[in-house]
Amino acid sequence: MLNKKIGNKRTMMVSVVFLTAIMAKAQQAESSLKEKMSFHSQTTIITQYKPSFHAKYTGPNSLLTQTETQTSITSTLFFGAKLWKGGSLYINPEISGGSGLSSAFGVADATNGETFRVGSTEPKVYLARLFYRQIFGITKEIMYQSTDFNQLAGEVPTHYIDVTIGKIGIADFFDDNSYSHDPRTQFMSWGLMANGAWDYPANTRGYTPSIVVEYVTPKHELRYAVSLMPLEANGNNMDWKINRSNSHSLEYTRRHSLIGRPGAIRVLSYFTSTHMGNYNQSIVLSPSMPDITSTRKYGHVKYGFGINAEQAFTTNAGIFLRAGWNDGNNETWAFTEIDRTLSCGISSSGSQWKRPGDNVGIAYVISGISGPHSNYLKAGGKGFMLGDGYLSYGHEQLAELYYSAELRKGSLYLSGTYQFLINPGYNKDRGPVHVFSIRLHARI
Repeated sequence: MLNKKIGNKRTMMVSVVFLTAIMAKAQQAESSLKEKMSFHSQTTIITQYKPSFHAKYTGPNSLLTQTETQTSITSTLFFGAKLWKGGSLYINPEISGGSGLSSAFGVADATNGETFRVGSTEPKVYLARLFYRQIFGITKEIMYQSTDFNQLAGEVPTHYIDVTIGKIGIADFFDDNSYSHDPRTQFMSWGLMANGAWDYPANTRGYTPSIVVEYVTPKHELRYAVSLMPLEANGNNMDWKINRSNSHSLEYTRRHSLIGRPGAIRVLSYFTSTHMGNYNQSIVLSPSMPDITSTRKYGHVKYGFGINAEQAFTTNAGIFLRAGWNDGNNETWAFTEIDRTLSCGISSSGSQWKRPGDNVGIAYVISGISGPHSNYLKAGGKGFMLGDGYLSYGHEQLAELYYSAELRKGSLYLSGTYQFLINPGYNKDRGPVHVFSIRLHARI
């Protein structure tokens, strides 16, 4: 996620061509084997441009003030196989490279959600997900599910309990939202694609070994997960001392119908204990330029809560709202430096102008940090994303508008996005900032 300037673009494009060839063969195989095996793929390329902006000062982890253009790429293969009744196995090799603006420094509601999967500027191939899922039906009623990423086509019970174990993206299971959850096709800001106050367990690229247990019915869903945490803040290697370093996520979802339109409300809580540092303790040790790493020890915890709501109000359009809070005493460890957040937005397909595959959305997010967190940054401290050397505190605010045009039905999309950012890094002495993006997304 935190990376330097973009490297060898020729290598990047060769990698894309190679993956595209595999994707085409995978699609042919999927047509005949989709009930027992599934083959899918995606490639997303995002280029962002930021004009220069004013700042009274710039620190080691600041958003750079000069004009800047950066590009990121991710390509993923999704293989799934049915093993036996209710049991299936999934594997997702992935390649990523490039950079976010200023190497994703200086903005808590970072502007490119795909850079969460970028660990280096040079394209790298790695294993994103490898997990086993077992479904236990608790009713004879069944429904049909279509083939999709990490989903096999076929009949599944309407009421079931399932267990997933392996390396996963925890956000694939929790904090879902029909209108704002996927930076490859929807809003791109980190503060809009997920609940920013949920410091969810993940390595640099967004994945972690976990066990997830779910109870699912048409109206009610309850899920719990226990996950590993990285050895270091925003690190790629995981801490396998699970008795001392772990994260627990619990979420309840209630689906409903309002004025004949579907909606859902999700309530999330989490608790993490790992080798993290404490803001107040680091200031006591060094009132000027405190170092959070000097106070790291096992036993420090972080906990928080979130609410996530969505509601369709026409056949093609709907609204969403998220709110989140965490205690903010110990350092951010995995996702982003946000301790309080509130976001809302609206999204619609292009059916009204006879382009049903298009989508348009506008959203707003306001985020904040705790008193200890603010005091730490004001004293000159650095997190893994923020650190201007000083802080004139103000809530970070971001508005995002995007339009996604379907170029090829169900498989190729081109998006244009504008983001307006106030108080980047919670600093009233910096900005405002304008960010313009072009996103190309292909899927099979």
